[in-house]
Amino acid sequence: MSQQQYDVLIIGSGLAGLTVALHLAADKRVAVLSKKALLDGSSNWAQGGIAAVLDSQDSHDKHVADTQIAGAGLCDPQATRHIVEQGPSAIDWLIQLGVPFTPDREAELGFHLTREGGHSQRRIIHAADETGHRVQLTLEQQVRAHHNITLLEYHSGVELITSRILEPQPAGAASEPARCLGAYVYDEASDQVQTILARYVVLATGGAGKVYLHTSNPDTSTGDGIAMAWRAGCRVANMEFMQFHPTCMYHPQAKSFLISEAVRGEGGVLRLPKAAGAQAGERFMQWHDERLELAPRDVVARAIDFEIKKRGLTHVDLDISHRPAEFIRTHFPTIHARCLEFGIDMTRDPIPVVPAMHFTCGGVVIDLNGRTDIPGLYAVGETAYTGLHGANRLASNSLLECLVVGRNAAHDIDAQTSQAAPVDGQVRDWDDSRARDGSEAVLVTHAWDEVRRLMSNYVGIVRTQKRLGRARERIHLLAQEIEAYYQEYRVTSDLLECRNLIQVAALVVAAASSRKESRGLHYCQDFPWTLPRALPTVMTPEEGFR
Repeated sequence: MSQQQYDVLIIGSGLAGLTVALHLAADKRVAVLSKKALLDGSSNWAQGGIAAVLDSQDSHDKHVADTQIAGAGLCDPQATRHIVEQGPSAIDWLIQLGVPFTPDREAELGFHLTREGGHSQRRIIHAADETGHRVQLTLEQQVRAHHNITLLEYHSGVELITSRILEPQPAGAASEPARCLGAYVYDEASDQVQTILARYVVLATGGAGKVYLHTSNPDTSTGDGIAMAWRAGCRVANMEFMQFHPTCMYHPQAKSFLISEAVRGEGGVLRLPKAAGAQAGERFMQWHDERLELAPRDVVARAIDFEIKKRGLTHVDLDISHRPAEFIRTHFPTIHARCLEFGIDMTRDPIPVVPAMHFTCGGVVIDLNGRTDIPGLYAVGETAYTGLHGANRLASNSLLECLVVGRNAAHDIDAQTSQAAPVDGQVRDWDDSRARDGSEAVLVTHAWDEVRRLMSNYVGIVRTQKRLGRARERIHLLAQEIEAYYQEYRVTSDLLECRNLIQVAALVVAAASSRKESRGLHYCQDFPWTLPRALPTVMTPEEGFR
């Protein structure tokens, strides 16, 4: 099978990946892999907006402080300061590309700024309540029209290719740093694994929301980049901090549709539902935090979880019906329309909500230029760990990080001395000549379902060491079963995703088990205190699960 060669291979097509591509494509041949269609990733689902200092009443110091408070003392100071300070120029780039942010004639920059939980100021620039979609549509047009960008939709990363496969090190020899040379890639249309070589590879595959049963993420969020980087030898950090969004619609057909943080930012309040009996309709956040509905996401999610479990409820209510109907329809057109599909008129009725897994705060360890531990390999966006999010991501900092670190990575790649990609013949093609077509796909389906239920029941919002231990034992067995299946049968999309999900689940459990405190998104009943010194959980492939 012929091998493809590019200057840069980007695995993932969300905001971070497309940002890298568009900053490099002027003089480099770039390939962008999208596991499904280009707009099927998490970035396209982002509703709220992008946090940046865009008003004279605000400041970088305030944004940094809000980020650090939400992150429970675990945010990296240098990364936080850098990303926050680069925010305005990143927004300028999007404006120049033509992103249709919501206008406001009275605002300094002419765009409406909203406020979300954990923010002390209005600093969220947005495009109504579908910011991610509008940003992605704009970038998609640029990417599809660029002559130097090859878009490979319905292609999934299988494994990274490093220089170790060219010259295996003899036993006992000093190990030379492996360089990333490309990746083996599964083409869904041809049902074949292709070899794609590149001088630089960028992992931009998003997070791992599907590791839990209930998530606001799309089906593509299976932790592929994190798992691939770990298997190649990269460190990962802070995998215990899995952020649950407090307010996802509770409805059998809604599939955890996200109700944006901005609904609470614009006055939405949380109330007990009818099932609470005499206390139905009563507001409850005052019992949990003085910041009420604008407390950070981990605080609000735990409060909702507490009330649901204490009272035997299925959900709580989010109510913004006290605001003018026209205001609601104007500011939240997508949410309003979606609610109407399920018979809920949010201008008059409360929205039933529950917490659902939303964002992976940890990931592949990188520097501020996106460099991983392996030369030639970069990671950006939710796949990566910069230290910005600490123990709990501040609302709308995620798209900001995608823009800033994506641009940094592109500039760093652009500045590198050109190193020729391997010539044909040096890298072996994927060999599945002895693999069989899968005859027991039910094993994959069962493992996929079991790992997500395990994580939801044992490694959710509130944890115990006993639950973590049970999860660890079963995930270890699942990993062995799926790895044996992977070695024997030809790959499929479901198999690749299941294998990666189990790998990420193992990393989450290992990290959570090692943290002997409660901090931010990690709350353990056995260790309810917070230690005086905040330290990240950094793991190498020689530790924990492989």
